[in-house]
Formats: sequence, structure tokens, C-alpha cells
Amino acid sequence: MANTKLTSLDKLSLQNLSEDADFIPLMSAEDEDAMHKENLPDTLPILPLRNTVLFPGVVIPITAGRDKSIKLINETYKGSKVIGVVSQIDENEEEPGIDDINTIGTVAQILRVLKMPDGNTTVIIQGKKRFEVAEVIKTSPYITATIREVAEARPAKENEEFKAIIESIKEKSLEIIKDSPNIPSEAAFAIKNIESSSFLVNFVSSNLSISVEEKQTLLEINDLKDRALETLRYMNIEMQKLSLRNDIQSKVQNDISQQQREYFLHQQMKTIQEELGGSSTEEEIEEMRQRSKEKKWSKDVQKHFDKELGKLQRMNPQVAEYSIQRNYLDLILELPWEKFSKDKFDLKRARKILDRDHYGLDDVKKRIIEYLAVLKLRNDMKSPILCLYGPPGVGKTSLGKSIAEALGRKYVRMSLGGLRDEAEIRGHRKTYIGAMPGRIIQSLKKAGTSNPVFVLDEIDKISVSNQGDPSSAMLEVLDPEQNNSFYDNFLELGYDLSKVMFIATSNSLSTIQPALRDRMEIINVTGYTIEEKVEIAKRHLLPKQLEEHGLDSSHIKIAKPQLEKIVEGYTRESGVRSLEKQIAKMVRYAAMKIAMDEEYEVKITNEAIVEILGPPKMERGKYENNDVAGVVTGLAWTSVGGDILFIESALSQGKGNLNMTGNLGKVMKESATIALEYIKSHAKELGVSADIFEKYNVHIHVPEGATPKDGPSAGITMLTSLVSLFTQRKVKKSIAMTGEITLRGKVLPVGGIKEKILAAKRARITDILLSEENKRDIAEIKQEYLKGLTFHYVKDMSEVLNLALTKEKVKNAKKL
Repeated sequence: MANTKLTSLDKLSLQNLSEDADFIPLMSAEDEDAMHKENLPDTLPILPLRNTVLFPGVVIPITAGRDKSIKLINETYKGSKVIGVVSQIDENEEEPGIDDINTIGTVAQILRVLKMPDGNTTVIIQGKKRFEVAEVIKTSPYITATIREVAEARPAKENEEFKAIIESIKEKSLEIIKDSPNIPSEAAFAIKNIESSSFLVNFVSSNLSISVEEKQTLLEINDLKDRALETLRYMNIEMQKLSLRNDIQSKVQNDISQQQREYFLHQQMKTIQEELGGSSTEEEIEEMRQRSKEKKWSKDVQKHFDKELGKLQRMNPQVAEYSIQRNYLDLILELPWEKFSKDKFDLKRARKILDRDHYGLDDVKKRIIEYLAVLKLRNDMKSPILCLYGPPGVGKTSLGKSIAEALGRKYVRMSLGGLRDEAEIRGHRKTYIGAMPGRIIQSLKKAGTSNPVFVLDEIDKISVSNQGDPSSAMLEVLDPEQNNSFYDNFLELGYDLSKVMFIATSNSLSTIQPALRDRMEIINVTGYTIEEKVEIAKRHLLPKQLEEHGLDSSHIKIAKPQLEKIVEGYTRESGVRSLEKQIAKMVRYAAMKIAMDEEYEVKITNEAIVEILGPPKMERGKYENNDVAGVVTGLAWTSVGGDILFIESALSQGKGNLNMTGNLGKVMKESATIALEYIKSHAKELGVSADIFEKYNVHIHVPEGATPKDGPSAGITMLTSLVSLFTQRKVKKSIAMTGEITLRGKVLPVGGIKEKILAAKRARITDILLSEENKRDIAEIKQEYLKGLTFHYVKDMSEVLNLALTKEKVKNAKKL
């Protein structure tokens, strides 16, 4: 094996290796002509070179290390001193054969063999002529082959283009030597003194910073002009690289100088801070390190923290990223990793707290007590994701506070109404300006524990925008199987949310993403009865308003009958929010009288209620009389709870058209069409004359036209209204109904039964018609809600009509 290790400087000053050096690395034109006329031997020993290419006329040192190479050099040096030098195709090949070397090489003369101090043999060789391996004679002890000379085509001396190329090569060489700090200035002297154009091209090609394959390609070019052009192309590339390298070096040097300057300034600031009594950055970093040792977190978190702290330590405190990194580390330290509040398992006490703060809501209280009971027995349980679903004002949000007190946990509330940026849940990446963690992580940081009661308020009002879909981001938060390693983009660590008790609140399930709804346990929080509202007003609302207005129970007294009058005459909702506003008016009245030193009745009377609140506003919600044919009371479900509605029908001279008004939806209109078609197909059985459908137009109206209405629940109500109209039969008193119908007259079940029943009680309804299949819904309702109500379960419309209509005609009945 042969190898080269010396630089251009070594190549230009090889004579310094020996005091009696008898060679000069540069070649004159006369020497080149003499070498060109020299005849080559027919057979030569072949020396493979690992990582260089020898060009004619060029002197290079090589290091011989392989036994075959050393034997070849020693034997040839004693004899002709002429060898064939070729480059290896694969420099990693330790035992190259004839197939592992290039066929074009250079005949070389051994000028000197030196024993180096490290024990290696260094050989100085000079290229003569190019040759091609013709045939291998033997391979042992080294490769010996017959050769043939490869002629070189040289342009004429008067060729102006070739002269220009040679001049360009010289100029480029001098520029490269000038701009490269690794090449000594003596090399420029050598370039200027080269007379032979062929040697100049070969010398420059040999010293180019290109690969062995590219140098071999240059060697194999027979036309000297083409080789010179290719060499010039490589030199231009080298110039570009050198220019770029120098620019980078200059910038780096400037950056280093700037960093040194900033370092000295920082050290001065540090000294000034210490003199003023402030803490230095090193002290802050050391304080963070000590705080981290006190944290009870996993090894992975500790490893991540140490890595990020190391980044902070290496940063310049003056750069913008320093404050971001510092805030990030502060967040990690302030989060309550593995810090939990101790749960209180006194179930009787928990029940008392829940009963004290909320009247009713038995299903919710039962579920909370069940959760506490299981947690007490297991002492380890994934917290459930509860969703309190119901109309506004029924106490869904405030229930979270009571649950937190009952469990002995911290209370956290997060409003999701109108949230439209996914980063509010998952946080921003640290690369953004103003990045911060998501509100989940921020809330846990404020809570100080990893197991608070976390109320997600108004989860049904999450919006979607071009900032992403926050409801999809909530999927990981509210999945007990995934939230043990919730990933926040800012925190960049998995945080365990499995011990957090999430309680979501919602007014509607239809706007919640199905996948998100599936992750939650839905608990229906329905509205209150009149009796419950009176109790809530007495126990909670009135004392609260008295306290907020700076009064006490001695300043105003409202008895149950008066509270009931307020509930019935001035509120029309499932919750108690409007009721609280009316009570606040009563309390403000007393506060005004006291402030103005005027006399007033402490005990509120019915007359005082009318005086303060005005005439009752909700009387239209009462049941109306049955003196008019075609008016039937229906039960409806709304987003604020149950309500009653009146279906009105009327006939007018016409051609049998059906008109519908009252801001009705598509489904409700379809119910009216089905009802009319059913009557037409069963006219004889119902006692309706067939001529009616040809001589009269039918108009169906549902009052309160400003309120949109839709749904199939009014199907049996519409059919009853039309039959009452056509037959002029009275509708029974205090009766209401709800149910869907089919063309066959079947009555199908509907939803929202509890809310509808509460609405019926508020309207003084006594009899309710329901589908047979709704019987199971009634069985789930507490008996106290059903007091005073009679339920009639039906399967088809004939039963509905028999129960709802009397045989008696209305007064002044029309003759149809």
C-alpha cells in the first residue's frame, strides 16, 4: 500500500528532507522536452496508490506500508528506479488486484527512499509519462505488467486560445494561494517560475482539492487543452468555496468578538448587581436546581429539566430566548407534579354538604356519593368524566363547588363558551412569540394539586375556526384511558390528568362532538317543580340577595305563598335564574325604603308583589278553556326546559288547502300533513263528512309566532285539534298530550318527558296523554313530581281521540 500525507508546502520544499537533495520539484521546458522524448520500458512493476493520483512531471512523497509495496520499492530502487504508478478504484481495498486499480497511470522515477523516525518508509517519486496497463505478467510478489504509452495531444505554441487558458490558470492559482491561509506565499513564487504549460496544468491538477476519481478523470484526458479547461473549471469551483469559507470565517470571528464583548459586559453587570444586593443569574439557576431536587417527579421529568436548565445556563441573559426558557423552567417547577390533596371519605358529611347547597338534584348527588364510595373502597380509581346536562339556571356550575368541598379537593372552573383556538387547550409551541401553556395546565398550576375538581363550563359552546377545533383537542383531556399522559405543546411533557375529577356542563347535547360526548357520563339535570323553586328561593336565593344588598332577614320577609305567587306569575323557566332576579327586585325595594327612611311593610303581601314587580307576566302559560273547537294543549321541550303550547285549527271557505303558521319547522309541518291525511283516510270512522275536504281550507296555527318550533312531539296534538274542529266536539278540560303519529295512526314515544311534566304542573294540567312506550320514562321520575297528575298511555290515535274529546259539541258549533 502507498499513501500520501504531505501538503502543498511539503511538496514545494521536499529538498529540505535531505541536505544533498539532487532533485527539484519544478520542471523547466527543456526538462519536459527531454522527458517527452524518453522511451518507456515494455514491462514495469505496478504500485497501487490508495488516495492520490500522480501526474507527469510532478514530484510527490508517498508512504509505503504494505509488504508487497515495500518489496517492490526496495528492489526497484536498487535497479532501474522506474515503476508504474496507478490509483486504486476503492481506497479501502487492502489487497488490490488488477481489477481493483485503474488502467491509466503514470510512469514514475524513484528519487529518494527515506526511513522516517516513526518507522515508516517514505518514497519521493516523480511522474514521467502516462501509460496504459496492457497485460498482467505476474501478481507475486507484486504486480508486474506490460504497458503501452498513452500519447498526449498538445496544441501548437502559437495557439492564442490555449495561451489564454494557461494565463487564466496562473492567475487563478495566484488568487487561491493569496486567499488561502493554509498555502504559504512561497507557492506563488513557484507558480510564477513554471515555464512549461503542460507541467503547469499537471502541477495544478495534482494539488487541486478534488476527489481521487476526479483527478483520475483529468489524468485520462488526452488533449492537453481539454485537460486545461477542465482544470480551470475545478479552480473556479475552488475559488467559490474559498470565498464562501472566508466569508463564514469572518462572520464567525465577528460573532466571537461580539460574544466576548457581551461576556465582559455581563460580568460587569453581575458585579454591579451583587454590589446592589440583587441576585445574579448563576444564583437563580442554582436556586432552580435546588428546587428541582425537592420535587417529587419521575426520572424522565428530572432528566428533561436538567437538560433544559443546562440550555438556560449556556444562554446569554440578554437574548430574547432567555426569558422564554426561564419562564418554561418556572412552569415546570411550579406545576404540582405528584402532589395530591387528601380525599375525605365521610359520605354522610358529603351528603349533608350537597343537600345544604342544592335542593333536589338527587340523581347527581347519588352519582357523587357512588363515586366517593368506590374511591373509599379501592383508594385508587380513574376519575370519571361527568357531564351535567340541562337548561340554564338549574345549578350545574355551582354544583362543582359543592362537590369540591365534599371531596376536600381544590376547585377549578374553566369557561369554554366561545373558545375557538385549539392552543387554548393544548398550549402554544415555545418557538412562537408570546407562547404560553394551555388553560388546562395553567389551571392546575393555580390549583396547586393534581387532583382538583375541574369544572368545564359550557362545553357545548366550543366554536370551530381556522385556529383548529378545540373540541377535538378536548378528546385527550376527557378520555380516562389517555389523559394519564396529556401532552401540552408548551410543556413538551406528558402530564397525568387521570386523578382530576372533570365535571362538564352543557345546555344541549346536539352541539357536542359525538366522539367527545361518548367520553363523558351524561347526567340529566332537569328543571324544578313549583314546590322546589319555592324551597330554593327560601333556603338559598333570598338569604343570598339579602347578604349582597347589605340586609338581613329582619328587613324583609317573604312567606311561601308569596314566593309561590312570584314563581307562578313572574317566571317561566326550568331553572331559578329569573326567580333570583325577581327576588333581587324585592330586596332592592326594601333597601331603597331603608336608605330613604321611609316606612314599608316588612312582611311582603300579594298586593306588595304587584306593586313592586308589576302585574303578573306569565299567566299566558296557564291552561286555557275548551269552549272553542280545534284548540288543544300540547307539551313541548325547549332549551330552557319544558313548556306548553296551544295548537289552533280553523276552517274557511275554499278548495281543501292546508295552511300552517307559527314559525314551524319542517318536521312539525310534516306532522300536520300526516294528521290531515289520516283524518281523510278514516273520515267515515271519525264521523267527518268527506265534503269538508273539498269545500273548506284548513289553517293550523301555533301561537307565539316569533319563537321557532320544530319536532314530531305535536303530532297527536295536531290530529286531535283537527278532529275537534271537523266534528265540533269539545276537548276535555285540563288535558295535555305529546307524541308522534304515523299514517297508520300509531302513537310513537318522544323525549323530554320530565321537563314536559313539570311544564304541565306549572300550567295546572291534570291529565296527560303519552305513548305506551313512554311509561318507562315516567317510572324513572320521583313520585312527588307526579303528584296531582293522571297519565293515560295510548298506542294509536283512536285511543287518543276517545280520551281527549267529549261527545258534547261546543256552543254555537258550526254546521259543516
